[in-house]
This record gives sequence, structure tokens and C-alpha cells, in this order.
Amino acid sequence: MEHDDLTKIREEKLNKLEEKGQNPFRNKFPLPIPLSQIIQQFEQFQGKSVKVAGRIMSIREHGKSTFMDIQDKDSKIQVYLKIDTSGEETYNILQLLDIGDHIGVTGEVFKTRTGEVTIVAKNLTPLTKCLRPLPQKWYGLQDVETRYRQRYLDLVMNPDVKNIFLSRSKIITSMRNFLNKHDFIEVETPMMQPIPGGALAKPFITHHNALDIDLYLRIAPELYLKKLIVGGYEKIYEINRNFRNEGTSTRHNPEFTMMELYWAYADYEILMEFTEQMLNELVREVKGKEELVYQSQTISFPKKWERITYAEAFKKYCSIDVLKDSEDKIKQEAKKKGIDTEDSFWRILDSLFKKFAIPNFIQPIFVVDFPIELSPLAKEKQDSEGKIVERFQPFIGALELGNAYSELNDPKEQEKRFTKQAEMRDKGDEEAHYLDRDFITALEFGMPPTAGLGIGIDRLTMLLTDVKSIRDVILFPLLRPEV
Repeated sequence: MEHDDLTKIREEKLNKLEEKGQNPFRNKFPLPIPLSQIIQQFEQFQGKSVKVAGRIMSIREHGKSTFMDIQDKDSKIQVYLKIDTSGEETYNILQLLDIGDHIGVTGEVFKTRTGEVTIVAKNLTPLTKCLRPLPQKWYGLQDVETRYRQRYLDLVMNPDVKNIFLSRSKIITSMRNFLNKHDFIEVETPMMQPIPGGALAKPFITHHNALDIDLYLRIAPELYLKKLIVGGYEKIYEINRNFRNEGTSTRHNPEFTMMELYWAYADYEILMEFTEQMLNELVREVKGKEELVYQSQTISFPKKWERITYAEAFKKYCSIDVLKDSEDKIKQEAKKKGIDTEDSFWRILDSLFKKFAIPNFIQPIFVVDFPIELSPLAKEKQDSEGKIVERFQPFIGALELGNAYSELNDPKEQEKRFTKQAEMRDKGDEEAHYLDRDFITALEFGMPPTAGLGIGIDRLTMLLTDVKSIRDVILFPLLRPEV
């Protein structure tokens, strides 16, 4: 039968329900008992009348008896109806119900001979009519793009998907609890900014009509958060969206969630130890042990993670000495390795690192001490002759999970680096930093030594739920509109 014909039949059933004085979109029903509570506390509910509600997921007729499975947010329970116990009126309503409808059920709790907790329905209250048929039970919702476009159906039909997002919520809650426990204060900073900053990325542009000015969706909250450190806060964090006008992939979505924190009087070494502690504790809380499996690889979380410098990693995995080799030599090697050398030099380095180094970072590891050209907001490492900054990135399961450094708090040095970035932007690098004079002014009022960390919530969720694509951990990922 065609989809439109099935919808028409359901609409006719809706009309018949309304004729019986049962409008599913207006009926009232008391707040129901969660199905999981009845199942887990069966002895307390046995033989008692209860009121439950949920979506019908199956209907099975056996002669004059009917069995239904209804599902609420996390559980499913069987409902049993028989005309001589439920009554003719209730049984007539049953004939007008379909899989996908939401109903309220009033009835007594018992167990079948096979031990299944069941409710003998005395009364049914239609609460919502599902006018479109759900995907077939045994095939579920398999088409990937349909799953993303109609995430509501994906959640109804695929319990594992719902569990991913329950895990995501738990991850964020656990991280927030950890930071609050360590006296960090949660703050909020602007999503629309007159000057985008805090990361090397191309922003989205919008326009404010009343002020007649262009604004940018933020690429990072960093500069605003550091202004709060200038203002006297010492431990702050924000969990919120960033927006970057870039392509999509299994690891990139233009809108994504970050946790970003700043800690006055700490440096990147202190923050590295704190990051180890936070992520190790998060894994224990979410997974119940100090290891997990990601894409068929077992990953263990030791108290002390491995550390490797950026230069060591480049030499080991790319056969390039980024501290000594000339820019021309590095470009020649990159070309041999299939990297586009027409891009900016820092992009070439980034492409080499992503292609040859990152796939080796399966067990928890920190890559530390990056070239200064790649880190315009980080503090120079002492005795590095202006080549290295105090920066680290955590990697697990070949996923880059974040970025951190000792913050540059010298306003003159920051202005010099911003100016260099502005020159790169004038030459066509759309991802270079803008010159933010207000931020330099804030630094001139004195920002204490500070360490900052950003963790990508989406990628962390990928790791802890063992999924390969970032779209599987974002409820509504960005898709090209259907024609």
C-alpha cells in the first residue's frame, strides 16, 4: 500500500475517534508513572492500578486478545487487552489506534507465565495520532542521510542512537561537575562579535540592521574569556557553540560545541596535569573503568600520559625537522608526500601533521611545544630563541580533542603577532587573525600569567560512544537543503 494511502487511513481513524468524543490532540491524562519504575519495582506495583503513557511500537492480535508494546523515554512495557476485561468501548478505541500513536493506559500490573511485566488495560486514552507510518520495525531507519534529516525518527526507531545522546549529556554534566568541584565559575560570552578572534578559522558573517554593522558568529570565546581574567576572575569556563565557515567531514561540523577554560597563575604544565586528571575521571565516570574501545582498538588511560614534542613527532612520522629545515625544503618534502604546497605554510605543516602523525596517536598522548608561527596567542617558551611556544594538544584514538597553552599576556608582543597575522590576511589568508585593538587594550591593564584549554565536546563524545562520524553525536548536523 502506498504511503499516501496509509496516511489517509490514519486520518480516517482520527475522524472516527473524534466522532466518539476522543480527540487525541486535546485529551487530558495525568502525569504517568515511568515504565522503568514499574518494571524495576514490580513487587510494589503488582495487582495495583497504574496510569502509564507512551508510544505504541507494536500491536499483536491473538483471537479476541490484543497485545501492545508501548515505549516511553527509556523503557518498553507490554499492554494486554481482552474485550471481556477491557470493555467494549475501550476495545472499539483500540481498533482505531496505530503503531506510532501516543496513548495513556489505565490498568493493573501483573506478570505473564513467561515472566514479562504486563499491564491489563481497563481504559485507553488516545493522546496523539501518528498520521504517518513509522519505518518498518525489522528494517528500522537505515538510510544515513534520512537519519540525520529526520533525527526524530532516528531516535524513535534506533535505541542505540538515543543512548549516544544520553551519553553526550552525561559527558557534559560530568565535565561541568568536575570543573565546579575545582572552583571554576561558568560564564557566558557573546556569540556575535564585531571582530572574530581566538582561533585560526574563517568566520560566518551576519548583519545587524539597527546598528547597520556587520557581525561575526564567534569562532572561539577565547579573547572575551581572557578579558574576564583581566577583570579579576581566576578560574572560569564556558561550554557553548563555536562556528567556523569550513567544509564538513567525519570530524568537522561548521557548528560545534567546545568547553573552554582559563586559569590565572597556572601554566601549560599545570594545566596538562589537570587535563589528564579531568579526562581520566570522565572516562571512569562514563565508562565505569579506566579503558574503552574505540573503533576496535582498546585504549587505556594511565595516570601519566605520554608526551612528545611537535618537532619530535614531525621528525618521527613525517621525516622533517621543523626547527632546522628551511621553508623551501619542507615544501619540497610536502609535495613528495602528496600535500598541496600552494596553501599557506602553516596550512602545509597542519596537513602533514594530520596525514602522517595524528593517525599514530591512539593511546592518550600530549603533543607539546609548537612552533610560534602556529600559535599567535601562546606564550613563548623560555630559552627557545623565539621559535617555540608553551602549547599542548591532547590526542586519543587518533582524534585531536583540544588545544591548550600558557597565554601570551604581553600586550606589545601580542600586537606584533596580530600585525603579522593581519599581513597574512591582506595576502589572502582568510583564516588568519584580525587585529583586535580592544583585546590589546585589555592586556595593557594587566592579565596575570594564565593557562587556557579548549576541549571539543563532539569529538570527546565520539570517543566515549565509539562512533566514527561527528554527525552521529550532533542531534541536527548541518546538511545541504533538499531540492
